[in-house]
Amino acid sequence: MSKGPQKIRGTQDIWGEAADRFQAVVETFDRVRRLYGFRRVEMPVFEATQVFARSIGETTDIVSKEMYSFEDRGGDSLTLRPEFTAGICRAYLSEGWQQLAPVKIATHGPAFRYERPQKGRYRQFHQLDAEIIGAGEPAADVEIIALGDQLLRELGISARVELKLNTLGDPATRDAWRGALVEHFRARRSDLSEESRDRLEKNPLRILDSKEHQDWPIVDSAPTVDDYLTPEAADYFARVTAGLDSAGVSWTRDPRLVRGLDYYRHTAFEFVTEDLGAQSAVIAGGRYDGLIESLGGPPTPAVGWAAGIERLSMLIEPPAAAKVDAALIPLGEQAEQAAAGIAADLRRAGIACEMAYRGNMKKRMQKADSSGARYAIIVGEDELARGEAGVKDLASGEQRSVPLTGLAEAVRAK
Repeated sequence: MSKGPQKIRGTQDIWGEAADRFQAVVETFDRVRRLYGFRRVEMPVFEATQVFARSIGETTDIVSKEMYSFEDRGGDSLTLRPEFTAGICRAYLSEGWQQLAPVKIATHGPAFRYERPQKGRYRQFHQLDAEIIGAGEPAADVEIIALGDQLLRELGISARVELKLNTLGDPATRDAWRGALVEHFRARRSDLSEESRDRLEKNPLRILDSKEHQDWPIVDSAPTVDDYLTPEAADYFARVTAGLDSAGVSWTRDPRLVRGLDYYRHTAFEFVTEDLGAQSAVIAGGRYDGLIESLGGPPTPAVGWAAGIERLSMLIEPPAAAKVDAALIPLGEQAEQAAAGIAADLRRAGIACEMAYRGNMKKRMQKADSSGARYAIIVGEDELARGEAGVKDLASGEQRSVPLTGLAEAVRAK
């Protein structure tokens, strides 16, 4: 057999049990977001490159190394979305959603980053995304985190996932803390990894989540945000934690949890697990009150999160196989012609029906058994002439004749 073209590195063909897991995550997300009043939106897969360059930050690895950008025939620079938030904020401005503020919206779909493929990480990957735009109250932070917590509960994995929580404070807090961190790291610059020395000039808060072992002792002795919290920022965080406690959402304080970009404020959080090897975030988010302003809009509070569908899919139990009510077994040319109509009538009546297309009676019965169907509906030319079909209970082996017009009721009633 010719191998033919191969899939592109870092992409995946999702089928079988993996596709069932994927769909279970998406269906659970859709059910839970409705409970919280989040409306579904569909977003373009590509945007003007500047939407991501301005929102994610020109100096980040995502923009400088990982984005799939291209020039279209009109000479415009476009980029496949590396995440959802920037495009949603662009739509908030360009589509006039400000009139509806606060808006609670949710979406899911593929995103694209050119990075080294590894377990649970692909160049085309899939995310769930939930955002509340136009609400600056701590209650919005509590609600968006509770949404993530309930999603994990309903997926059956909350016991294996821990919520890490931190505050980045208000702009005054962040500026003071950032200055202290720069001073701390500059004094130890020669001991930092090459990556952290680079971040020191561009994005010093990111040094706090360095994966390089040589940086860890320097990070451990770095000033924490609590030393610089304004009374207003401290009160905001206290109201978020009190709200989570009231909602029954367990959390652990992680003073090293950061978001590097300046538009992030106040709450930052990650739901993390150790069940995927190294500690991995399955949901990550925070408050980004400065983002819409950086895109040219008015100051607009916003909070949200994204979750990796692939990572969540790997953690959940395989869903039960789709139930088949009946397998239709036509025998003979006339019966095979009639079978399409019989199957269509059953499906329109809400009966899940499989068709055993080929082979002798024995092979078709084996196909019916392997489909997991409760019943086999056997239609031969004699039965067809009488306007009947044989309905066989595949568990008990009992078989009876049923009028073709009563098949749906006979299968449903049992």
